[in-house]
Amino acid sequence: MTFSSLGLSKPFLGILAEQGYTAPYPIQAQAIPAILEKKDILGIAKTGSGKTASYVLPILQLLETAEKQKNRHVKALVLVPTRELAVQVNEVFKTFEPGAAVKMKSLAVFGGTSINMQMMSMQNVDILVATPGRLLELVEVNAVHLNEIKILVIDEADKLLNTSFTKEFDRILGLLPAKRQNLLFSATLNKEITELNKLMLNQPEVINIEEKEENIELIDQSAYLVEDSQKGPLLRHLIDELQIGQALIFASSVARADRVADKLRRNGIDAQSIHSRKSQGARTDLLTKFKNKKIPILVATDLLALGIDIEDLPFVINYELPRSPKVFIHRIGRTGRAETSGKAISFISPEEEPHFYIIQKKMKKRVKLINAKEMGF
Repeated sequence: MTFSSLGLSKPFLGILAEQGYTAPYPIQAQAIPAILEKKDILGIAKTGSGKTASYVLPILQLLETAEKQKNRHVKALVLVPTRELAVQVNEVFKTFEPGAAVKMKSLAVFGGTSINMQMMSMQNVDILVATPGRLLELVEVNAVHLNEIKILVIDEADKLLNTSFTKEFDRILGLLPAKRQNLLFSATLNKEITELNKLMLNQPEVINIEEKEENIELIDQSAYLVEDSQKGPLLRHLIDELQIGQALIFASSVARADRVADKLRRNGIDAQSIHSRKSQGARTDLLTKFKNKKIPILVATDLLALGIDIEDLPFVINYELPRSPKVFIHRIGRTGRAETSGKAISFISPEEEPHFYIIQKKMKKRVKLINAKEMGF
């Protein structure tokens, strides 16, 4: 199956190609056509399954023909449980927004930062990605209105429906118009999700994606216990010591990806970062050069790295651990492909040790942890 068979317009297909996406993930293959048909969706899919793009692309395409609304009356709302997910989802919208036939503006809002800047940024927003608490704060000061929402997405619903979010969630549902398209995504199908399905979904298309385990048997893994301040020097040492000619490095954010690549260049190592804040042309050029080995080191965020598929990539380096074991397995699965061995290196800060233990349990494989202090780092 190809993306062109899913009903997406040519500009979106062009961006997908530029990003290195060759074929849709199972959740995308099933969800995109159904959403474009304006059906409600109940999608059960794990983190790292390509879920975000499965609703971002059709939402952008559907909103192309939506009537112009009054300022601060958003057309689509994506509810998420955490600040980190809000940022990640908004990055995907920013990546694909240029493909829309009309200008679109998305915004991520969340607590723990100044509300004043977010209030000012709400001007002419079409798509709002929000955590429940901050969304209600913005509603209370009339910075945003929800009574004209056409599409509601509830992402990671299993986390949103825990007790700390229940009252906020109920208040938000009460502010929405009765007639709307609802897209509900969850990693698990539990009692709460089933009840919510009955409450808010209208004859939904049910999509249940079973987990497909990455084959990591051909990957030689190593891990280093290292303080955050020493990750940069250790990285440069390993690139030199192991004679790393090509590597994909995963960073936790756009800012960190830029910093890692910049520090490598300042130390004489040819490296570039790739993320949603770079232009489409720049991203296309970087991917092409990396695949052709004209750029030896590429530092990427998880979202854009999902589309990077190189048969004989020799090294993957986790500069920081992802929040999900599934994403970790997906990351290292970029190497050791097509019956070719590969190496995966992970940097573990002391605070991440318990999380790394959980990751090892999930992938059913022990990884020797080398203390970087004993190496002089």
